[in-house]
Amino acid sequence: MFGSRLKLARKKAGLSLRGLADVLEGRVTAQALGKYERGEMMPTSANLIALSKALAVPVGYFMSPMGAELNGMDFRKKSGTSASDRARVEAEVLEHVERYLMVEEIIGLDSACWDRPFEKVRLGELGDVDTLARLLRKAWSLGNDPIPDMTELLEEHGVKVFRLGLPEKVSGLTCLVRRPGSAHHVPVIVVNQNDNVERRRLTLGHELMHRLVDETSPVDLEKAATRFAGAFLMDEEHLGQEIGKHRHSFGYRELIQVKHLYRVSAAALVVRLEQIGVISHSNMVHAFQTVARGWRRNEPEPLEDCNVEEPRRFERLCYWALTEGLVSLPKAAELLGKPVDVIRDEVKGPAADDGDRL
Repeated sequence: MFGSRLKLARKKAGLSLRGLADVLEGRVTAQALGKYERGEMMPTSANLIALSKALAVPVGYFMSPMGAELNGMDFRKKSGTSASDRARVEAEVLEHVERYLMVEEIIGLDSACWDRPFEKVRLGELGDVDTLARLLRKAWSLGNDPIPDMTELLEEHGVKVFRLGLPEKVSGLTCLVRRPGSAHHVPVIVVNQNDNVERRRLTLGHELMHRLVDETSPVDLEKAATRFAGAFLMDEEHLGQEIGKHRHSFGYRELIQVKHLYRVSAAALVVRLEQIGVISHSNMVHAFQTVARGWRRNEPEPLEDCNVEEPRRFERLCYWALTEGLVSLPKAAELLGKPVDVIRDEVKGPAADDGDRL
């Protein structure tokens, strides 16, 4: 138990065994740290405290059992991602998942099985993703209106969403999590916290498709996932009603307003218009040479990045557990990674008396 937790904390900190030994200033050698992680020896109480300080985790963290394990984490864009980058992200995801599953278990919620809308679909050709997007909307009773919050939607259906610091060239990734003793898996999608709102929404759609499609399908799955994201966020019928079935040209302001309506990138909107036949391929090329020039690199009039597409369910569950007396104030602060005083104030609310509570 201790060895696994130490290895997880070290990877999350982005340190090698030698790097951690350096942080400890020679108090514990890299060889000894390796023995700790392999379970061949245990640290003294003084060294345990030193490890806790060096890795910025409470001492009790090392004694907690591993509550989950990752399966199938895939960095689809490996360019620029080192082994240490991947190890750090995997450790951070696992730690977040463990805390999430812990608070669900405390409250009594079941995360063993996500709300899978249907069995995995085999794609025969790229255009099949449009049908898949409509099928998912129907399964989740979404109609064809724009989706206001992709993060909230996915979490409502059992997908754990995290916004973390990923390597620069990685927009997102997906994996499955299995709790020991359970044969069921919980899907997780991670988006890059440094991307803008539009990019994160498309990434969520992209990674969602990988949970819905048979990976042996005879299509380019990355292209299919990108198209699925646009099709799911911009329903063909609804988009046609808003912008017309066939167009020869667009003005800047109209495109910006439509992009804000669907909360997608302007470049993704132009590509979607070509995919569903509203504009021709030559019109799309012309757009990217004129009004849309540079949109793939710099988002025009981006959405406000303020409390938008933020994973909130975990935080809500923590406050639920706290106010119902299922966890202590210090434990809630530990789960949320916030000071105790901040948690206390957020429970009380602004200008509230100590006894004020619904």
